[in-house]
Amino acid sequence: MLENQSVYEIQKNIRNRQISVKEVLEYYLDKIEKLNPDLNAIVLQKDRELLIKDAIEKDKNNEIEKPLNGLPIAIKDLTDVAGFKTTYGFPGSKNNQPKKNSLFVSRLIDKGVIVIGKTNTAELGVGGHTTNRLFGPTSNVYDLSKSAAGSSGGASSAVAAGLLPFADGTDQMGSCRGPAAYANIYGFRPTPGLISVDRKGQKNKLPTLTTPGCLARSPDDMSILLDVIVGSDSLDSSSFDLDGLFKNQKINDKKFSAFRVGWLSNMNGEYNVEKEILEICEKKLRELEKINIKVEELKPKINNEFLWQSWTTLRAKNIYEDTLAMNILDVNSMTFQAIWEYNKGKEINSEDIHSAIDKKQQCLNQIDLIFRNFDFLALPSAQVYPFDKNLQFPKNINGIELDTYHRWLEVFILSSLLDLPTVTIPVGFNKNGMPMGMQIIGRNKDDLNVFSFASKYEDIFNYSKIKPKLN
Repeated sequence: MLENQSVYEIQKNIRNRQISVKEVLEYYLDKIEKLNPDLNAIVLQKDRELLIKDAIEKDKNNEIEKPLNGLPIAIKDLTDVAGFKTTYGFPGSKNNQPKKNSLFVSRLIDKGVIVIGKTNTAELGVGGHTTNRLFGPTSNVYDLSKSAAGSSGGASSAVAAGLLPFADGTDQMGSCRGPAAYANIYGFRPTPGLISVDRKGQKNKLPTLTTPGCLARSPDDMSILLDVIVGSDSLDSSSFDLDGLFKNQKINDKKFSAFRVGWLSNMNGEYNVEKEILEICEKKLRELEKINIKVEELKPKINNEFLWQSWTTLRAKNIYEDTLAMNILDVNSMTFQAIWEYNKGKEINSEDIHSAIDKKQQCLNQIDLIFRNFDFLALPSAQVYPFDKNLQFPKNINGIELDTYHRWLEVFILSSLLDLPTVTIPVGFNKNGMPMGMQIIGRNKDDLNVFSFASKYEDIFNYSKIKPKLN
């Protein structure tokens, strides 16, 4: 009954008492019971009987006016939820029991969701592939032997498989955008500050690189989640409000066809991207041109070396500071990736940070010039197709050995470093049946416009109707 219903339809049927919260929850729990053993997307799940009791209470309490009444969600295991452990997938944190909810989690619960568990993550959130020593790897929904990307791979696989109606994620180096591409769904990294984070007591003054984001099978489904969790909060000095709702971002054909998109491709050959990924993105861009959207391939005057140097400096220092804040006693107990960042970050001084911020500003100036002529920029949402899930990270692309563990994630740093809202849109499948996505990048705080593009795009191409064949 619920298999082909959108989140909006499920929500409407609960409100109209056509279906109970209990029935909705049982539907999702049954799917989790059937499919999650192979996917390993949801971890730390609350006992089924207790969840059913929660659902019955919601049916009794008549909370139908709450926008998320009775809808289940599992929160990424980097984010605190009272009553659940936050392990970060790290053995040293396996008993970490937070005392309060993260800000957006409190907003979700206040609006009626039922938190059923946590979604799997890359260990300590570092690495771009969802695997860790506590729970193991999450499987790709289109090939269980392949990676779901990361670090929000548990969230993306859960949504794509229909285990959840939507999911939260966090995105620093593509952690919502990459998993969405690997799952044929939509993944959104908003402008930092749109989804508030508790920054009270934060000591360092480093630029914000990470933001909560979200994943859903369609922008319509995503809007229901976004409209609840966005907005300013006194605990986040960088937070802000938007003048409008995501659910209202519906545009007509005329406005959609007036958009101008700049295709950045592989950034003048400086990004190592599998040829087939570039081809599938370019094919989709040609289809957009047929409906009169202006698409122009750019030879951007962006200093990619400055982007990389600034990013790797600020990222390493952030991860170093986060490691200190977590009081990890034995740094060598972390993963190779986290140790790499820690050791690099430990050596970074104030002069290095000043230089990194200066390089960031120069790149911002360059990107602002490009945005004078374009509404959006486009980049692939991955540099490689899904790889063996038992690997920590790909070691080469196109036969070229990578110089760092995260060079295969370079396509994500433009948005992340320059605070640009970005959505991954699905663009199709390769000859092996593996999905891919493309990033649509907007100006700072132009989140609603970016979302309107994705919403109209889904109306035209209907990628949410394509679902993985899972037993």
